[in-house]
Amino acid sequence: MKQILIRADDLGYCEGVNFGIAKTVKDGFVRTVGLMPNMPTAAHGLKLLEGVDICLGQHTNISLGKPCADPAKIPSLLDEHGNLKSSKVYRAAYAAGTEITSLDEMVLEVDAQYHRFVELTGREPQYFEGHAVMNNNFFKALEIVANRYHLKYNDMIPTEKIGHFNGKAVASCLPRSKEGQSLYQVFKDYVQSARKDIPTVFVFHPGYVDAYLLKNSSLNIRRTEDVELLSNPEIRRWLKEQSVELITYNDL
Repeated sequence: MKQILIRADDLGYCEGVNFGIAKTVKDGFVRTVGLMPNMPTAAHGLKLLEGVDICLGQHTNISLGKPCADPAKIPSLLDEHGNLKSSKVYRAAYAAGTEITSLDEMVLEVDAQYHRFVELTGREPQYFEGHAVMNNNFFKALEIVANRYHLKYNDMIPTEKIGHFNGKAVASCLPRSKEGQSLYQVFKDYVQSARKDIPTVFVFHPGYVDAYLLKNSSLNIRRTEDVELLSNPEIRRWLKEQSVELITYNDL
């Protein structure tokens, strides 16, 4: 039987995203959610999911909002306004083969976000990973902090299709609609082609659109497609027909 893990990233990004994720959890089949600890609406997102049994992880974010660490100690991670450098800046630097951050400073921020997660939730993250940014020091810092606190780290790198979690190999995919093919069709294709020998993590970004999202993310309207798919009871029935086992990181 195929094992599929449906993960909703970006809880705390903004209120619109929080409401969208809550919809997929309460009315849909999402049971794994990643929290951005540094964002101002992180507590709002957690409040919406209060009392709901989910696998809650740390979706470490170094490309949006204010840092959790002392800004004076992490200048290489910040722009001129004191915000974390954008993913656009990281993409350009990675493409040019340039490292724009200090590893020591990156470790400070990742560590501070871990402590903010514990402060917000009162518990350890049930899994630990990073918001998709191409930066080698970020990947190194995630591993360092995971080892420091014995966290269960999903070391998936955005350009790779196979990673590891808790010593086990896991595949990953990022279903998106494309010209001539709906998200529903793309999702079905991914499920049908998923491997049987290792679990596959399906990464989604459900959310509703608000002003903050429009201003800060190119991934906006498409998030509503994720909400619709992940809240659709017909999709859940179809998955059962495919003999798919829906799992969380707690099952690995």
